Amino acid sequence: MQNNRNYFIAIALSVLIVLGWQYFIMNPRIEAQRVAEEARLAEQAKTEQTTTTPAPAGTVSGTLPGSNAQAAAEASREEAIAKSTRVAIDTPALAGSINLTGARFDDLKLKEYRETVDPTSPIITLFNPADTKDGYFTELGFIGGENAGTVPGPTTVWTLTEGDKLTQTTPVTLSFTNEAGLTFKRKVSIDEHYMFTVEDTISNASTAAASVAPYGRITRYNKPTTPSVYVLHEGFLGVIGAENGLTEEKYSNIEKEAIANEKATGGWLGITDKYWAAALVPQQTLAFESRFSHFTDGQPRFQADFKNDAVSVAPGQSATVKQLVFAGAKEVPVVDSYKASLAIPHFDLMIDWGWFYFLTKPMFKVMDFFYRHVGNFGIAILLTTIVVKALFFPLASKQYASMANMKRVQPKMEELKAKHGDDKMALQQAMMQLYKEEKINPVAGCWPVLLQIPVFFSLYKVIYVTIEMRHAPFFGWIQDLSAPDPTTFINLFGLLPFEGPTFLHLGVWPIIMGVTMWLQMRMNPTPPDPTQAMLFNWMPLIFTFMLGTFPAGLVIYWAWNNTLSIAQQSIIMKRHGAKIELFDNLKGMFRRKPTETK
Repeated sequence: MQNNRNYFIAIALSVLIVLGWQYFIMNPRIEAQRVAEEARLAEQAKTEQTTTTPAPAGTVSGTLPGSNAQAAAEASREEAIAKSTRVAIDTPALAGSINLTGARFDDLKLKEYRETVDPTSPIITLFNPADTKDGYFTELGFIGGENAGTVPGPTTVWTLTEGDKLTQTTPVTLSFTNEAGLTFKRKVSIDEHYMFTVEDTISNASTAAASVAPYGRITRYNKPTTPSVYVLHEGFLGVIGAENGLTEEKYSNIEKEAIANEKATGGWLGITDKYWAAALVPQQTLAFESRFSHFTDGQPRFQADFKNDAVSVAPGQSATVKQLVFAGAKEVPVVDSYKASLAIPHFDLMIDWGWFYFLTKPMFKVMDFFYRHVGNFGIAILLTTIVVKALFFPLASKQYASMANMKRVQPKMEELKAKHGDDKMALQQAMMQLYKEEKINPVAGCWPVLLQIPVFFSLYKVIYVTIEMRHAPFFGWIQDLSAPDPTTFINLFGLLPFEGPTFLHLGVWPIIMGVTMWLQMRMNPTPPDPTQAMLFNWMPLIFTFMLGTFPAGLVIYWAWNNTLSIAQQSIIMKRHGAKIELFDNLKGMFRRKPTETK
């Protein structure tokens, strides 16, 4: 039937793009990323590396602090931390320390997140010191102007004057006094999550006015180890100017050419991974220049940095600059709260909600609402699916009613075919007249499916990018909804002691999804055209294998959605007096076909 054909073609189109991303782009990139990472580490172990990197361009005095400091970045993380004086960081979410050389955030771990689903695996390390092969750190300093003397930079050794440990209730204060009579007093505080507040007070005890320009940088040696895929941005990002939108740049683009952003007031900038990020928030009242760069002199490194306009400090006076540093997990409620409470423009866009932001984020909100009541994101996905089905129920009702009406007039359509024979024009006109008399819209069945395509993409995005789905368990063997079903039929779902090839990986939930898709398709008559019939017969099997590498949460959603659709279609079509073809189609598969007689 024409309506059935359009319906299934719409279904196929709605998922083929996503399937292609996963199967033909993401999976090969995983392997390529692994090989490239191994080669990079082998090469990096042989080279000399620097401990510091240039400060931002456009300096007040034309000098670049720390640009000539060289050292071999071969120390282990423990050795690098032990050889410098530090102030401990200890909050419910973070553990680490501040390096008093440069007052640098270069030792940071996330207490609430582990590397694998194993609860005994190491916690996530975000920042590493500069003289390790995985250097990743954040630094705030100053560039000296008129009468400024030596100002705090990468090599400055600060003195701890107040506090002995940075916690959410106990800030610490650092100080540095130079030969020109300027005293820099830095108060560092941290909330219960991932936002550091750095408040610098510059006091001028000399007899001449002095000027200094605050700068900040995030420096990273290595790219993320997760594969780069189209549906997820990893790299540089920021809102450069409070009135502007989000700016995103890939590592590959910055490797080709550095980008200097226009001078602006308000906003933020940083580097993001799939689940973690580091961002600098300059004082929102001071104009700043910023850039995204890749350096190849000495240690190859990526850098996001900014420089504020110079601040003038009169003799006997002081000036204060307040800046923020975000370093942690991109938890939706936390990131949203910073946008609201700290008035950081578009800070919520640090999480890559994608093109369908207006659908993706509300869908997460619904899922998160259910999660907070049931305590299981898998159940939350099932309940969210019910909500989506309820919202689309009027459209689905029209769809299945149209299919029922098409079945009802099928005998009349056969009569028209017999009457007009090969005259396709006359047959088409007669069918349109029949549709008009019977008040049937032959394309009504396609609209609900087409309208649900953005919903499918949005759900895929939510499951793939939100940290709340990372390591979120369902039941039984599904311990991570953001990862594929770990079982596979090749080893009889874990009974045999070996793993099959990736392209044959097929777990329990993908099989369940394939069965429900096959049953849903059997709800309708087999297409008379042999090519269409073959396509519809093979489609569930093809989708089953391709979805086998998708996140388990998405496969569970698809299987549950198919099940609800079967029930919904049965009820609606029965109400309209249309025959449900499922059982006849199932019987027909096992019925012996009659032998043709000559």
